[in-house]
Amino acid sequence: MMHSSHTTKLPGSATNDVTKLAEITLGGGCHWCIEAVFQSLSGVIKVEQGFAQSAPPCDSWSEAARVSFDPEKISEEQLVRVHLHTHSATKAHSLRGKYRSALYFHNHNQQQRLTEILTVLGIEFFQPLITQILPLQGFKASPAQYQNYYQTAPDRPFCQVYIAPKLEKLARLLEDDKS
Repeated sequence: MMHSSHTTKLPGSATNDVTKLAEITLGGGCHWCIEAVFQSLSGVIKVEQGFAQSAPPCDSWSEAARVSFDPEKISEEQLVRVHLHTHSATKAHSLRGKYRSALYFHNHNQQQRLTEILTVLGIEFFQPLITQILPLQGFKASPAQYQNYYQTAPDRPFCQVYIAPKLEKLARLLEDDKS
């Protein structure tokens, strides 16, 4: 479940009961779908869908979502696992420029963690992952009227055809994790 408010630990803050948030940017198919999947996860504080840009040759803007999360409630590995299982992380197709399968890192430490995570999670798939680990060079949020796309009107045909099945797949994945 998405939470509407959060607190962030400020440098030099003496308060011990605030949460330090982490951030990851994910690409892999339609940003409306990515947004809906991650908004449904406990520990995710905010999801902003839009377009990510990396360094050449991946410098074209591609649909993505920036996810702010509480690492004490959900790990980066759990987020990456959900991402890989809820989009076509093993299929190359002609629209990969617009719908790049990627984990965009925000710093060198995150790059190293994501590389390790992708290696570990790769064994869960029958085909090799095509998901790239790329430096985030820019992010542009979608216009406000497109934010919270699924939450604002889940009965839209697009939501029923594309997003609802991903949310069902996510529910099965989370249920399997409990077993």
